[in-house]
Amino acid sequence: MKNRWSKRSVIFVSLLLVFVLMACENTTKPTQEDHANLPTTDVVIIGSEIEGVYLARAAKDEGLSVTILDPREHLGGQLIQGQMLYLDEPFDDQGKSLLQGRVKHLFDEYKKGTIRKSADFQKYYESLLEGIQVESGIRVTDIEIDSIKSPKQVKSIAYETVSGEKKHITASYFVENTDFAALTSQLGVEQIPGIETFFGSKNKEHMAATYMMKFKNVNWEQFDKQVNALSKEKRDEKYGGNTNVSHTFTYGFGNIGRSYKPTNEKVYLRGLNTINMLNGEAAINALLVFGVNPSDPASIKDSVELGQSESEHVVKHLRETLPGWEKAELNEATPYLYIRDSDRYETNYVLQASDLMSGTMHWDDVSIAGYSIDLQGIQSQVWGKTIAKPDKYGMPLRSFMTKGYSNVIVAGKNVGASAIAFGSARIQPNTSLAGETIGYILGQIKGKKNLVDLKEQDFEKLTDYISQKYNITLKGVPANNKIKDYTPEQIEKLNIKGSIVGK
Repeated sequence: MKNRWSKRSVIFVSLLLVFVLMACENTTKPTQEDHANLPTTDVVIIGSEIEGVYLARAAKDEGLSVTILDPREHLGGQLIQGQMLYLDEPFDDQGKSLLQGRVKHLFDEYKKGTIRKSADFQKYYESLLEGIQVESGIRVTDIEIDSIKSPKQVKSIAYETVSGEKKHITASYFVENTDFAALTSQLGVEQIPGIETFFGSKNKEHMAATYMMKFKNVNWEQFDKQVNALSKEKRDEKYGGNTNVSHTFTYGFGNIGRSYKPTNEKVYLRGLNTINMLNGEAAINALLVFGVNPSDPASIKDSVELGQSESEHVVKHLRETLPGWEKAELNEATPYLYIRDSDRYETNYVLQASDLMSGTMHWDDVSIAGYSIDLQGIQSQVWGKTIAKPDKYGMPLRSFMTKGYSNVIVAGKNVGASAIAFGSARIQPNTSLAGETIGYILGQIKGKKNLVDLKEQDFEKLTDYISQKYNITLKGVPANNKIKDYTPEQIEKLNIKGSIVGK
């Protein structure tokens, strides 16, 4: 009798566990009936990098409902938390700026000096979020995927708030806008090979992150005057080739980086990209941090602390080597990193170096881009390499649509580009314009068509609308083909090895 009751008890407990697991499953995977009662929105954006925020703002202005769910504790990503305030502007071969849309306004105010300090950038960023629902510090716990449809479709996302509350949300479109692929890494999509394929590393690598150093008590006027008093030859000899100082920023100063001896092999001081933040304040994009895993909070924390401690040694080096910096001191510490590279996943079209160097324009372009193919280093190749500079090129919508999915968009540095092409495609203005354009398109096609179903004739109408209403030109832009005489073999070498004929 005891044995029989023991077996019954086991059966009872097993059945109870099955029911409990089924109940838990039902809380994670909503039934078809449940969907009618779930919170829903037109666009859900995972992450708060500014490129995706431009998409959010444009979609909201076009009448769509938008929700931003940020896995990071604080909003703003590389621009606000990482304090990457040194803005790189893309120019074509004729020296014409390629800026368009809202990001052009940011650069215009930046160059005028009205947006230069951290508080100015914060105010600008917050203005983009007006009227948009935001939750930060969330944790994505489950993604409901409709695998029967082709392409597949994300139906809903389950997440946990900072307070531990469990929530679901449905949407027409979901956007990957983090710096660690919080969404796309969970969709079973193939990874795009990373920078290790270029540098020949056997292990998975990411280009170095940067710890932004901020300073006070800098005499920029003296700095500008004394450096520019030197002839170009003397300036390059003393500070390194291509050194320049303006009232707004500097670049070059490679010799200053080379002469610095890091205290840790995981950091390196390269040339100084410096922004004049006015009133004796400055920030430098130069302190590289290697081996950062953007998806690991412990790696981020350790790398930030390493950058903070190394900055104390760097400031002493700058006092000794730069005019006007003799009294420089560290300003407030930066709480996060500028993450320029992370795991990326295949899109419907993956840009290649040959697309960039040929100035290829596509029927579904959402951005006209430019900038040198600039591959930042890894620990074994600290200086990285600049491959070449395209004139300008198009970035198609297909490079922002996750492969195999009809409603998963990628924003910012998640763009579909090869390891080499990514060196240029990753630049903030390029993908900021793409995000804004996609937001406008989403508003225009709501209830009519899906993004992946758009044809060339649809894009003609959409880009005409965007041109007329938002003064963004995406069609009829000529570009210089710098590889028109390349053979197929030479194009293959360009795409795989970054080989430029004549170099």
